[in-house]
Amino acid sequence: MPENDHRITLDAPAKINLFLHVNGRREDGYHLLDSLVGFTELGDRLVAEPGDDLTLRINGPFASGLDGSDTDNLILRAARLLRDASGIRAGAVLTLTKNLPVSSGIGGGSADAAAALRILSRLWCLDLDDARLSEIGLSVGADVPVCIAGASCRMTGIGETVTPVDPFPPCAVVLVNGGEAVATPSVFAAREEIFSDSAAWSRPVGFDTFVAALQDCANDLSAAACTVSPIIDDALTELTRSDGCALARLSGSGGTCFGLFADSATAEAAVASIRARHPDWWCTATRFREHRVEIQTG
Repeated sequence: MPENDHRITLDAPAKINLFLHVNGRREDGYHLLDSLVGFTELGDRLVAEPGDDLTLRINGPFASGLDGSDTDNLILRAARLLRDASGIRAGAVLTLTKNLPVSSGIGGGSADAAAALRILSRLWCLDLDDARLSEIGLSVGADVPVCIAGASCRMTGIGETVTPVDPFPPCAVVLVNGGEAVATPSVFAAREEIFSDSAAWSRPVGFDTFVAALQDCANDLSAAACTVSPIIDDALTELTRSDGCALARLSGSGGTCFGLFADSATAEAAVASIRARHPDWWCTATRFREHRVEIQTG
């Protein structure tokens, strides 16, 4: 039976691909990936309450980019798949506060879908572990399993294999998005079919070692993403020229870029400078989470 007396809340943190190597392509067309993934303190927020029907309301600064009644909405797709897989007909009133840009390469939609699977599994009292939720989520999107894991990890295969790694050294992260949504299929279509080897990775002992290890890796989608959306190159340039930015890179297929800084004060100064030059861009400072976000009830 559903927990009818509970209002359940779960944050859906932004996903950052610190590197992303394309290792190959399967016969069915899916690409094989190797990515180091971290999650930030910044993200969307999903609230679930008991309801007779399955409904979604959306608010927040980027609400206008989504349609809560759209059958392609990843939250509703995940919710329906969870119901079908569990053989139940329960409902829920879902409310999403959309703080992250849409189609921005930081897993906003996938993180929201992952949060929906976790939160509805609790609301509907389903006895499903993360492995089963990830199996359901993979049919929604390749990034959903890693977002269910929700902590520093390595993502391989088409996204179905998620391996935890040690938390990253303390650092600040600046996120920059020029405001142009970037469709992942368009980026893969623009990419030359050249494949990379998997990257070696071991636990970095400090910020400098962390950055040095990342510099040996890359985002194989970056050049194609800049072709699809040239403003990405502008964002990378702004980060690279910022004082204290040790590494600037595209996350996922774009269009959000990230910069790594040794401390929050330097990162906030970079944000202020970029905002002054580009007031229409989305630019913010955050940090990596050490642990997965827990569900809050009541």
